[in-house]
Formats: sequence, C-alpha cells, structure tokens
Amino acid sequence: MTDNSRSLSKGGFSVWKVFLPILIGLTVVGLMFWHDAGKENFEDIWSGIHLDGRVVLCIIMGFICMFGRDYGLTWRFRALTDKKLSWSQAWRVDMLCEFTNCVTPSAVGGSSLGMVFLNSQGIEIGRATTLMLTTLFLDELFFVLACPVIILLSLHSDIFASGGTGFSHGIRFTFWTVYMLIFIWTFLLFAGIIWKPVWIQKTLTRISGWKIARKWSDQISGLGYNMVATSRELRLKPFRFWLEVFCGTALSWMSRYLVVNVLFLGFVPSADPYQWTIFARQFVIWVVLMVSPTPGGAGLSEWLFSEYYGDMVGTAGMALILAVFWRIITYYLYLLIGAVMVPSWLSKTYSLFRKQERNDKMAQNDEKDDKKDM
Repeated sequence: MTDNSRSLSKGGFSVWKVFLPILIGLTVVGLMFWHDAGKENFEDIWSGIHLDGRVVLCIIMGFICMFGRDYGLTWRFRALTDKKLSWSQAWRVDMLCEFTNCVTPSAVGGSSLGMVFLNSQGIEIGRATTLMLTTLFLDELFFVLACPVIILLSLHSDIFASGGTGFSHGIRFTFWTVYMLIFIWTFLLFAGIIWKPVWIQKTLTRISGWKIARKWSDQISGLGYNMVATSRELRLKPFRFWLEVFCGTALSWMSRYLVVNVLFLGFVPSADPYQWTIFARQFVIWVVLMVSPTPGGAGLSEWLFSEYYGDMVGTAGMALILAVFWRIITYYLYLLIGAVMVPSWLSKTYSLFRKQERNDKMAQNDEKDDKKDM
C-alpha cells in the first residue's frame, strides 16, 4: 500500500468536501436568480415548463448519455490494465476518480489519486502510476485533436457567441490561451512517455535542483522516473491497444457533451436547428473550466453555462434552469455516488493497511527471534 493510500485511510472522509461545492453552486445559482428577479417572473418560467413525455424522455436520455460516459472510461480502464480489472472494479475506479474531480479544483484535478484507487484494486503502484499518466495523455490528446476540427466545422460567431461583447471576447481569449497550454502539456506528455522520456527526465532533474523547486524535488524527480517507466511499457503496445483506449476516451467525452444537446431537445425545441452549435460550444466550456479554481467548477459552471447559452435560450431564467439540470446529471449525481462509495472504500483500505502493518510487525518479530536463536 502506498503512502497516499495510508494518509487517505488515516485521514478519513471529510463531509465538508462534499457540501462545499454544493454550497458554492447553490449560492451562485441563488444569486443569479435574485439578480434577474427584476427582469423576469420566474414563476411564469417554471409554470411554462411542462414535464410532458418529450421533456421526461430527454432527461432520461441525459442520464443515458452519462452512462455512455461511464462505460467509455470503464472500458478504458479495462483495456489499460489488459483486462486485469473486472468491469465492476474498473467502474469503481472510475466513480472514485470522478468523485475526486468533483471535490478538487478543476485547475488541480483529481487524477493524481487515480493511482491510489487502482492500487486498492490490486494494480501494483508503479504500474498504476503508468496507467494514470496514460489516461491523462489520452484526455489531453482528445482535446488537442478534436477542438480544431470543431472550430473549423463551426461559424466563428456561433461558437464564440456573436455581438462582440466583453463576455464573447473574454471566452474566446480564455479558450485559446488554455488550449495552447493544453497543447504544450500534451506535447510534453508525448515526449515524456513515448518519444524522448530520458530527455524529459534529465530536464526535470535539472528543474528539481533549482532553489525555487527544491520543495517539490522528490515529486518532480518521481514524475521523470515514472515517465521513463511508462515509455518502456507503452512502446510495446500494438496499434489495436491505442485504438481501443482512444475510442473509450472519445466515447466518454462525446457522451458527456451530448447531455446538453438532449436537454435542449426537451426544454428548448426552438433550438433544434442549432444542435451542432450546442454541441460545439461544449468543447469551449470544458476547456475554459479546466482552469476553474473552485471544486469541480462549482459556481463557475452554472454561471458560464447560463451566460454562454443565454443567446440560444431567450431568457436568463430558462438558461439557468437548464444549467441546474445539466449540473445535476453531470456533476451532483457523481458527488452523491462518491459520497456513498468513499467511506466504504476508506474503511476497506484502512483495514488492509492495518492488516499489512500487523503482518510487517510479525515478520520483524520473527526476524528478531531468528537472530536470537543464532
């Protein structure tokens, strides 16, 4: 068991980590409703929403889309471990990783604990680190390849919102800035785990020696070592392996994006001719949210969604209601699932840790007795 596993087990489960993002999200939504209260009668908006067969079906389809997202990532974990993980184990790792993403700032990400979750399912920690670096590379590669295609197939005024407002300029600038950072990071990952791992390791070793970086020297050196180890394994993988794991990655992200499309189909039928634009804007939203300082993008996601899609909905109130349904399906559901799963996982992990400690202590005592007998 790793040090991270032990610290997690000993630290227990903090309920405030679940309630904090919920509090932030609800506060922002409440403030937005209050801000727009003088502009619209929200009772009329709610009364205008009829949960007829079309709306209910589209909400169900939204959950089905998220099932596609979970299937894609579970499939990817299975493929990455050469089927060593069962479907249930891979799904458990996916849920734990998603919960961690929900309670950590988007700018930080929760994938760093993925190796701990994999290790708890029987994957050796070194290999688990290799796998999580690979998943990180695949996610970033998907954005790097897909975003230019989406931009080229969309009208500039459609994808970045027309009107030349401060919001449209801001979101365009943020998108391209973050995209360039993702591109650079993806290239470094490609060089580090496939192309020139030794070169990256030497560079990281030099950086760890800088005075400003000495505090994180062990982590930086460890990253370089893990990249070299990852490279050795990945270079032996056949093309079929890469095709399978990338298909799982693409399925997971595309399914997540389609949630917004089906919600528009149900709540805003007038936007049906603009389904491609609705889909394309999801790429912009998720790239921008990668630099969110709040846990799981709480608050910022709701605001960004209602502002970004407001011109396609017609009223700020309806845009905000769509944002709430979107977050319930894609975020709060996983927060709830994780809150149920994590305490049980921590309990089992802590029990294993205590058992290993007892075994180690017994082995040490046996060794001492053998020395005495000699």
